[in-house]
Amino acid sequence: MIGRFVLRRLGIAVLQLLGVALAVFFLIRLLPADPVARLVGLNASEEAYAQAERTLGLDRPVVDQLLSFLGLSSDKGADGLADGSLGLSWVTGDPVFLEIGRFLPVTLELVTLALLISFLIAIPLGMASATKPSGIADRIAFVWGLFAGAQPDYWWGLLFVFLFFFILGIAPPPLGRIDPLLMQPSVITGFLTVDSLLQGRLDTFVSALHHLMLPILTQVFVVSGAITKMVRQNMIRALQSDYILYARCCGLSKREVGLYALRAALTPAVTLVGIFYGVLLSAAVTVELVFSLGGIGEYAIRSILSFDYPAIQGVVLIVALVSLLIYLLLDIIHAWLDPRVKY
Repeated sequence: MIGRFVLRRLGIAVLQLLGVALAVFFLIRLLPADPVARLVGLNASEEAYAQAERTLGLDRPVVDQLLSFLGLSSDKGADGLADGSLGLSWVTGDPVFLEIGRFLPVTLELVTLALLISFLIAIPLGMASATKPSGIADRIAFVWGLFAGAQPDYWWGLLFVFLFFFILGIAPPPLGRIDPLLMQPSVITGFLTVDSLLQGRLDTFVSALHHLMLPILTQVFVVSGAITKMVRQNMIRALQSDYILYARCCGLSKREVGLYALRAALTPAVTLVGIFYGVLLSAAVTVELVFSLGGIGEYAIRSILSFDYPAIQGVVLIVALVSLLIYLLLDIIHAWLDPRVKY
């Protein structure tokens, strides 16, 4: 049953990605921008402009450009979705898929670790807030959730750099992913911490975690407050439900009752984590810029500023694909947490 559910969702995801591809293809061509002039300069001759336009394929009708992007064109140089390259970058000339493969793992590593830590903090704090209203844990959760989300994440990032690096000296400078004197490990997965462990580079692993300390702290500080409030509110609602009252009447221990309530409270919290995951894939660009991480957000901004249409299309499609896979995983987790959910 679950296999049929996954296949059905994957089929829908393919149609959604096709819709996203068509939308982003036409929308970026409606922008009041001239990528050819950006490439050759405003003072270029007409011959140079025409040559650049032919090189980029922008001299052809829009329908032919779309067919080339989809890989359905008979042109010899047609590429795009069909061959998996997502086209060639107009700035570097490299396949967009390979370029995204260098930048995306940076953001995925940051966002995954930040949300995992946020979730691990939110569960016990939200449970303590719900079981003891107006207690110390409840007050901490309320102030934290209200205060942390009131300022943008890059402001907190700069504040943490000033505090932990400049004042206390316990954090590394915001100058990359590892110490500049260390050699980067060979790329296996693209995740620096994982690749360091796979190759036995403990010094690089420790340095990578050290440099991730402040970026992760920044996102955890901003995001975990909302997740904690979600766990707290749904935990209170679950504790007041009829089935929890029945469980108490049956003589179950507080621990067993709490676990039953927590399972019901986790479903909306997991949904919120999934939403944050999709949002942070693009919104993490401010944190990446503050700490010079070089993630997919920086790549997207650079592509937009240079009018690199294939790179822009590739980033949107890959981010949409990751988000759809996350939502599929969330649906499976929901079905496991709540037996009432049908595949």
